[in-house]
Amino acid sequence: MYLGAGESEAVRRSDEEAAVRRQFEMDAVWSRMIAPGGRIPDLPLIEVDLGPIHLRRLLDTGPLVLVFIRYAGSAACEETLVAYERTLAPACADLDAHLVAVSPQRAELLAPAKHRNDLSYLVAADPRHSLIDAFGIGYPAPEAIDKLGTRRAVLPYPSVVVADRAGTVRYADVHPFTAARTPAARIIATLRQQICSIPMAPRR
Repeated sequence: MYLGAGESEAVRRSDEEAAVRRQFEMDAVWSRMIAPGGRIPDLPLIEVDLGPIHLRRLLDTGPLVLVFIRYAGSAACEETLVAYERTLAPACADLDAHLVAVSPQRAELLAPAKHRNDLSYLVAADPRHSLIDAFGIGYPAPEAIDKLGTRRAVLPYPSVVVADRAGTVRYADVHPFTAARTPAARIIATLRQQICSIPMAPRR
């Protein structure tokens, strides 16, 4: 049976998501993933325009929303970036929260996703997947090694992590499917109800 280009892509994506889900379930990776009550590690990322940024310095001036994507050029990832520019970035700005998209892709390869979509928020590389590993949200993906440009082959599950200014995680949402996206309204509700209304506790 002949499949058109669109059907072939749909089959390929379905097979890929089935494989990811099997690994997700077999490895019981959810038990090791970041969860509310966890801490934001003091790790640097490479913002595609600004260079090195430090999560702790961002927390000095506001809550933190981390959105994990795979790489520039992934249709699902770029749809997420564009959707959050429209639905999430304005609310984060109003609430003095930092919105940061994070990918294990090399910064030079990731930068076009920010520029062609005219994103107003930070887009940062985690080329050694240090933050991804610290959160336990990565999985091996040898097929992505050329796209990442880092000689590494770890991708993050689509995830959102929200932390208050003390560096405590208040919300974490991880999906096994590559096209999944956390609703912006849920993230905004977390910022308004669980973070912005709570006085900042001193960091230790």
